[in-house]
Amino acid sequence: MAAAQGRLSDGAGGMDEAKDTEEGGGHASGTAPLPFRTAVEALRGARLRPQIEVESTPAPQRLAPFAYALEAAVVDGDQDLADGRLVLLHDPAGHDAWRGAFRLVTLVRAELEPEMAADPLLPEVCWSWLTGALTARGLACGEPSGTVTRASSHYFGGLSERAPASQIEIRASWTPREGLGGVPDTAAHLASWCDLLAQIAGLPPAGPGDASVVTLPQRRDPQAR
Repeated sequence: MAAAQGRLSDGAGGMDEAKDTEEGGGHASGTAPLPFRTAVEALRGARLRPQIEVESTPAPQRLAPFAYALEAAVVDGDQDLADGRLVLLHDPAGHDAWRGAFRLVTLVRAELEPEMAADPLLPEVCWSWLTGALTARGLACGEPSGTVTRASSHYFGGLSERAPASQIEIRASWTPREGLGGVPDTAAHLASWCDLLAQIAGLPPAGPGDASVVTLPQRRDPQAR
């Protein structure tokens, strides 16, 4: 298993905000409150399936007093099957809209076969993958919200030899339940988020008896790295 280490140029919702110059967070770790530092250390120490490469990335600085961000890609050889970003936000004073002091914000995206992207139930299914990934690990969350977007590209003229391409994108946020010391189990939330990444990428289950990941049809010509 690979540990989360310290990748995406565009964002999810508030992720489009200006980035901080300090990698991973909006404040020096020494000035951050203990619950936030503890939550970040849990993210850094999480151990994930080897097909998912994770690294820290500059976090949005206008969404909350403290933030930490990770990028991930599901890798098969030299191809990226899916990628995403996960941002941990913290406001020690609490946030009315979050109904808590922490918030997780994510963007996940993958290439799909055009016929699969045309399925009218695909948005509902993709949203259920997110909520199901959390439920499968026994994680409680509040105030979930988000969007599922599918887009198709058709090529003409000098690009007409390219096959049509379709992409699915999930943007979401939720409030993780806080545990002892007011700290959420961020390592478990990261693991469930990686389950979602694996599912949308079409990876097989992580191990014997693990049915939390449903294999999808192989994508045509996944994005080369």
